[in-house]
Amino acid sequence: MTSTPSPDELLPGTRCVHAGLEPDPATGALAPPIHLSTTFERDADGGYSRGYRYSREGTPNRVAVETCVADLEGGIAAIAFSSGLAASLAVLEQLAAGDHVVAPRECYYGVLRQLREIAARRGVALDVVDATDPAALAAAIGRRTRLVWVETPANPLLGITDIANTVELAHAHGALVVCDNTFATPICQRPLALGADLVVHSGTKYLGGHSDVLSGLVVVGRDQALADRLRDWQSMAGSVLAPFDCWLLRRSISTLGLRVERQCANARGVALAMSRHPAVSATLYPGLPGHPRHAVAARQMHGGFGAMLSIGVRGGRERAMQVAARTRLFRRATSLGGVESLIEHRASIEGPGSMAPENLLRLSVGIEDEADLIRDLTQALG
Repeated sequence: MTSTPSPDELLPGTRCVHAGLEPDPATGALAPPIHLSTTFERDADGGYSRGYRYSREGTPNRVAVETCVADLEGGIAAIAFSSGLAASLAVLEQLAAGDHVVAPRECYYGVLRQLREIAARRGVALDVVDATDPAALAAAIGRRTRLVWVETPANPLLGITDIANTVELAHAHGALVVCDNTFATPICQRPLALGADLVVHSGTKYLGGHSDVLSGLVVVGRDQALADRLRDWQSMAGSVLAPFDCWLLRRSISTLGLRVERQCANARGVALAMSRHPAVSATLYPGLPGHPRHAVAARQMHGGFGAMLSIGVRGGRERAMQVAARTRLFRRATSLGGVESLIEHRASIEGPGSMAPENLLRLSVGIEDEADLIRDLTQALG
């Protein structure tokens, strides 16, 4: 007779289905109910023995999704916010005047704006470096550094940062490491296992997976006091995820493993096809052996190299825009991680200061049939 595996032995796909979910104690329903109540009854003695007082502070649906994501990332706690930017800002709000942050040059532009326009007003110093270069990171991190921000794979050039090396450099100076794991998801990469202190997600992307729920999460690896401060910030800022959005997000995570597996396989096929197309000047995908940081990606990513890639189109901006306009399956839209494939001219979205070349198209590869996606891009490229 085989024994039932312990929670620590479960594989990611199984965790996606079961983490944070139990049959409803009142009815036995396997699908969790949506608890829309904003307030909860007190006990006769004034206590709250059932665990809930006011929905800004916590709801059953929020606990379910937070428990699930913490489990997937291997953290002690997850805190859910109303968007990915709300999650990143919650982390930056833990900094004090005089603190120093090192951030990657290749990074989601919204996070860099928060650092430059919000954290800077509070006296937080910032150095932006090429995080794929260990020497540049080492030179930037010093005694005043309190936080090193990592994004890998990075948006939009798919740069790869060595998480374990960054952790070693940061921790030597007493700095925390936060890793944006949105592109990789916990299916492909677990930064906390590599020593990172925090993980952030735009849950809007792969965790939600259906382009219908705005959300963000911060996962804390080991520091309970930090988790408590972040949860207090969540409540006091009021930047919470509503019950229905929590329910949608937890419902979607059940299929995260299946979706990401298919998307990664599709992305690899698309990347290989694009790397051979004469109209494409560059294919940026960490799963290709020719990627300059492929070996690092292979060492720290498991289960796939993600489903994001970018291509350079010969002929410049005008030609790239024409190609995007000619796709039939790839939809011209911002965002990523949904079941549908998207194509985006990233430089025009990010505006002045964007690192994206004018001929670059960023692709979010969905769950459609790989052959159809390759045909679509091939006909669009001409």
